[in-house]
Amino acid sequence: MSKIEEIVDALENKISKVLHKQEVLKQTNAKLSQQLREHEQKLLEQQDEIASWAEKYETLKIANTMLGSDDNKRETKLKINALIREIDHCISQLSE
Repeated sequence: MSKIEEIVDALENKISKVLHKQEVLKQTNAKLSQQLREHEQKLLEQQDEIASWAEKYETLKIANTMLGSDDNKRETKLKINALIREIDHCISQLSE
């Protein structure tokens, strides 16, 4: 009988260790999931900031061209033409 008791004790110890390890892994997983959410949020904020800076850059390019710079002159003309078409479209919708 003592042999069976030793086997049962060994099994209980192993099960206890496995359960403890499982709990540690659950906690680690929860921490990593939280870190992942934080990093994803930070990434979204950075993408928004990049988009904002890109828009500001385009605006500055257009303003620079309007102030007399020959760089990006074609892009500025195209942008102005697009804005004029958009305004004409709005006016035609209002007059209907």
